[in-house]
Amino acid sequence: MAAKKTAKVDTSAKTKVTKPKNGVQFSQSEFYECVRTNCGLDNKRIAKDVYWGFAGMIQAALKKGYRVPLPGIGKILVRHSKARMGRNPATGAIIQIPARKRVRLTASKALKEAVLK
Repeated sequence: MAAKKTAKVDTSAKTKVTKPKNGVQFSQSEFYECVRTNCGLDNKRIAKDVYWGFAGMIQAALKKGYRVPLPGIGKILVRHSKARMGRNPATGAIIQIPARKRVRLTASKALKEAVLK
């Protein structure tokens, strides 16, 4: 079997990220401004609409059971966890933990290499 070759894209040259004002995380306004600048949009309102349209599409796809690939970031999917027995850490009592669905993001190799390098 031939090894799969992927093209490495240098996104640092064309992506502009400003430092968050509080130094830890972006505010929503700062995030929309980043989207606006990187996508070449006219104003933050359009950037906000683009983002929420994208988020709505992902939510609808996950609700229908699809896996959503995000090239360069990873894939988002819904996993089902089985019911199991657990222990209350405060009292030590054994409890039943019900089955449930969880949203998971699996990071891509490109994202891991870019961030963890």
